[in-house]
Amino acid sequence: MRISTPQFYASSSANYERTFGNVNKTQQEASDFIRVRTAADDPVGYARLLQLEQQQNMLDQFKGNITNVRNALGSSESTLNAIGAVLQRVNELAMGSGNASFTDADRKANASELASLEDQLFSLMNSRDENGKYLFSGSKGDTPPYVRNSDGTYSYQGDQSQLMLQVGDMLSLAANETGYSAFEQALNTSRSETKQTAPLPDDGRVSLSNGQVSGSATYNDRFRSGEPYSIEFTSSTEYKILDAGGNDVTLEASQGGKFDPKGDNISINFRGVDLRLKIDFKPGDEGNPDAAIAGHTFSLSSKADSISGTRSPGNTSSEQVTDAKITDPTAYKAAFPGGGAVLKFTSATDFELYAAPMTADSRPISSGTLSGNTATAAGVSFELSGPPSAGDSFGVKVDTHQNQNILNTIGQLRGALNTPQDHDPAARQAFLASLDSAIGNIASATNQVSSSISAIGGRGQALDVQAETNEALGIENTKTQGSIRDSDIGEVMMRLEMQKNQLTASMQSFAKISSLSLVNYI
Repeated sequence: MRISTPQFYASSSANYERTFGNVNKTQQEASDFIRVRTAADDPVGYARLLQLEQQQNMLDQFKGNITNVRNALGSSESTLNAIGAVLQRVNELAMGSGNASFTDADRKANASELASLEDQLFSLMNSRDENGKYLFSGSKGDTPPYVRNSDGTYSYQGDQSQLMLQVGDMLSLAANETGYSAFEQALNTSRSETKQTAPLPDDGRVSLSNGQVSGSATYNDRFRSGEPYSIEFTSSTEYKILDAGGNDVTLEASQGGKFDPKGDNISINFRGVDLRLKIDFKPGDEGNPDAAIAGHTFSLSSKADSISGTRSPGNTSSEQVTDAKITDPTAYKAAFPGGGAVLKFTSATDFELYAAPMTADSRPISSGTLSGNTATAAGVSFELSGPPSAGDSFGVKVDTHQNQNILNTIGQLRGALNTPQDHDPAARQAFLASLDSAIGNIASATNQVSSSISAIGGRGQALDVQAETNEALGIENTKTQGSIRDSDIGEVMMRLEMQKNQLTASMQSFAKISSLSLVNYI
């Protein structure tokens, strides 16, 4: 086969360039020992490297999220610990205020310290993080979680949303603790009440306090199913309790319905509810004490829900809801939204009631027309200060008395401590009942704060475990990428030496062959 001179030069040049390119590539590989730079180097390996790099990027993101969650939870935990310390002092003051030797001046001194602690708690519960966001407002970080109302009570303005951050392939954790879970879910021990039904007016001989819930499970399972109850004193040493169906349930009360009328602190426990009983005989009762006490009757039941309405800021008129009360319990239980409502006027006289929050596609659950200045919807009557304007709306809140935040508990305790009671047995009895309520609610609030701290601790442990898992995955990811991308040092050096020899041989053969000529053989 004949090879022309141009073919020879072209073939030799291509071979030289290929060999020279291989040498350059191998020299670069020998300098950093990276085998796969582009998809052309190893299509399958390159695709796997892309997957591993994506995983590494996710692990880096998880690491940043873990740091953010840790910082956020650390701020919440330290604030909750500070709140717990304040609550401990509040509890000490409450317990000490029951001292029989305390005077009105002593109790007022405690009330003054409680006011300072209340302000301190209010500030702590409205704490902000390093970014200026409120810690306990849920997703409403720019809204203070608690506001002080004009009547001295406190309202929660945040929501129940937890800010979730992904910290692992299958794990997302909340970076915040809401005020709703930390403070609003504290059980209210003062959820039941007594009313004297006979004799009327009250002759002052029998004083029976509102009930304090001592066992929530028993209260929910047993007490609620039989209310309202009637407690009738049959003598100066016995009483009987009838449930709503007229059944005698006295044996479920402490000591089976018996008591010592001479006791200074008579306690009755019935179906998870504790009541204080005080007997005050009047002059002349000594001859027949049973007749003096028999016939005193009280009703005992859970506190009825209370309704309140507030004017919306965008209203045209300045009218307010001056009173709201349940007028039809059956309709209320059947239709009124427990999470709150919005009363909106479509005209100066016509109104509609919506479940809160009201959205563009919300449908009214009730409607009607004003009767004077009264709007009645879903069993609740709202009394307005005057005729509203079309488009006015009013926010409606429902208090079921199941929960109570600690700020309101302290406020109520301050009121009880500031009420004079020296030389007034009835006022003293009312104070002791209020003190029982406060101590129970303080304990409930403390437990709720402790539960939130425990929840944060549990999330912290989960973060530690996930951080270790992510670190292990990152190490394996780096090893796997290295096994695909990196070169074998020995193999690269041998290949480089061989390619250099090939390049030298190619150059020598080109020089040798190019010197050949037919003239030399003529």
